[in-house]
Order: sequence, then structure tokens, then C-alpha cells
Amino acid sequence: MDVSFLGGPLPQRGVGIVAPFDFALDRELWRWVPDDVSLHLTRTPFVPVEVSLDLARLVSEHETLREAVRALCAVAPEVVAYACTSGSFVGGTAGERAMVAAMAQAGEVPSLTTSGALLDALREIDARRIALVTPYTKSVTDSLEDYLDEAGIGITGRCYLGLTREIWRVPYRDVVDMAREAAVDAPDALFISCTNLPTYDVIPQLEAELRMPVLSANQVTMWAALRGIGKEAVGPYQALLDPVARRGPAAMTPSQPLSHEGDGLTEPDDQTPGPEPEAALAGAGTEPSDPLEGTSELGYGQQAHPDDWSGGAQPPL
Repeated sequence: MDVSFLGGPLPQRGVGIVAPFDFALDRELWRWVPDDVSLHLTRTPFVPVEVSLDLARLVSEHETLREAVRALCAVAPEVVAYACTSGSFVGGTAGERAMVAAMAQAGEVPSLTTSGALLDALREIDARRIALVTPYTKSVTDSLEDYLDEAGIGITGRCYLGLTREIWRVPYRDVVDMAREAAVDAPDALFISCTNLPTYDVIPQLEAELRMPVLSANQVTMWAALRGIGKEAVGPYQALLDPVARRGPAAMTPSQPLSHEGDGLTEPDDQTPGPEPEAALAGAGTEPSDPLEGTSELGYGQQAHPDDWSGGAQPPL
């Protein structure tokens, strides 16, 4: 059949992504991307170092970033994002700004990092006190707190796993358990760190349960990158992306009662029906309707403590 009349594929906008060599969640990034945008991914060179402050420094060296951006520019992306939280907060706010400058200079293209995108997202939702969830060791988690403190963001509670490898294998159930543990002292929002930690499907569930906006590393990265080219990230009922979600359950504090109107949930002084928490999980692509089903056998994080637990079962080789 002659298909020449179709005129070829639809034009695509390009977003370049620089990821660490061990990044395993390419598919998760794509889930936030509209159909007329393509992601162009490249990775930093392999180094035989486990997840640590040393690794964060190695994968964020300016020459490493310049080389990656130059490679991406062969396909002319409109914006480039460095998709690594620890690599972009390890040098503090000044270090993050220097990374952005090095990337922008190398490719003559607007550039951003995950940690810089996080601060933009917190400003977007007006969050100044947050709960923190990470898969990192204590030293890496402490470094993230230092970065946020320098930016004027307070931490109300935290929970971390103490992992040094294969973070992408952490199941959704452990992410949810950590979030429940960390969300203390009425934070404005909760942040789930690390671009290698799966989060896409748990965000709407946690917002409905915890009654607060929930941000994740991959979410803020894609939100900021797409906003940089005038596009909107897509995602089921997430407060950062959806003004309706921001006015719904995610805007409430746990002490505020829910008011039922018909089949929806509304704030007590808002009679406009909104989606049930179950409906918030609908349309999440081809994943299971219950994001907690099918969790792995690893089960790390079940007993995570927000203050002083730095341990965590390591995944098998």
C-alpha cells in the first residue's frame, strides 16, 4: 500500500536527557511526555563506584556533562536536562548553578538539573516545609538536606533506605511505606528523591492518602524540561501537573474532613465534585490498577525509620 500521501511522521519536539550510567527507568520518564515530544537520552561513562557522595561527584563533573551535552546536540534538542538528583545537589546550590552553566555553554541550549527543577517545583506549589524520602545512605540523604536548607526549605521528617546499588528494583510498596513514615509534622509537600527510584504510579495514591502534594525526582525533571519548551507534562491526577488535583485532596491537611458530593470528593467549602482517590489512579497507562500489586521479593524499607535508620537490605548481585 502506498502511504506517501501521509507526508511522513508528525514533527517532534526534542528533549535531551543526560542520565548517570546506571539509570534504569527510561520508560518512566517517557510516561510524563506528550505524544509530540521525543526524549533523546545519553549516559555518563561507567565508573566502578556504588551509589555514594563519591559517585555523585564523579557523574556530575563538568567535562563529563559537556561531553554528554555535545553528543545530544547532534539531534538538536530544544532543552537538555541532567536527570540525577544526588549528582546535582552534591555541590550545593552554587554547584548546581555551575553545572547548568557548563551544560548550557557546551551545547548552547537551555539546560537544567533535577535538583534545580525540584526548587522550581516547590516554588510552584508554594511549599517551604517538606517531608523527604530517599533510597540513599545517611551521608547522601544528609547532603540533600544541606542543599534544601541552603535554599530555605525545611525538612519536617525523613525516611531513607541506605542502598548503594540497584535502586530501580525498589518496589512501589516500599516507597509508600517510607512516605507514610516520613510525612510527619504537617509538611507542605513530600519529595521522593532519586531518578532511579520508581514513583510514577504511587504519586496520585499518596496525594489522596496524605492530603498533600507529592513530588518525585523524575516528575519534577520532566515537568521542568517540558515547561522549558512550552509543553505540559502528562500524568494522572498529580498536584504539580494538574490544577484540579492541586485544589482537591492533595490540597487538604489530614485534619480537614472530606465532604462527599455525589460520587466525588470535595473540600468542605467547595461543592464542585472531584475524583475519588480510586479514580485518581485510573488511566495510568498499562500498569496494574493497584500500583502495590506485584511488588518484588526484595522488600527493603519495610521498617524504615525517619530519623536514624541508615541500614537496609541490599539487593542480590
